[in-house]
Amino acid sequence: MPEIIGIKNCNTIKKTFSWFEENEIEYTFRDVKKDPLTPNELAELVGKAGLETLVNRKGRKWKMLGLADKNLSDNDLFEVLLEHQTMIKRPVINHNGSVLVGFDESSLQDFIQAEE
Repeated sequence: MPEIIGIKNCNTIKKTFSWFEENEIEYTFRDVKKDPLTPNELAELVGKAGLETLVNRKGRKWKMLGLADKNLSDNDLFEVLLEHQTMIKRPVINHNGSVLVGFDESSLQDFIQAEE
């Protein structure tokens, strides 16, 4: 069963929920505000999707932390992402060992069908 990872009040997450419901696909949801990823879980996502793919550099948290002007190593960026998981680009969909990041209906359709 696909797992959607994100934050509940995000509009993109709400669109993702709607897509799954319209397509009658069951899913689980993990709200990283209430149930943060462990270091191992985040490392697994990074291994599958890539650190750059997971980091939302356009989001409010990235800007609030003033990270645009900092030259962060991958380790530093991982630690910041672990501490501030609302900076993870949404949605992250974990399904059958594969990961899709971001909402695009055709990519999502292809991803779910390929992983069935």
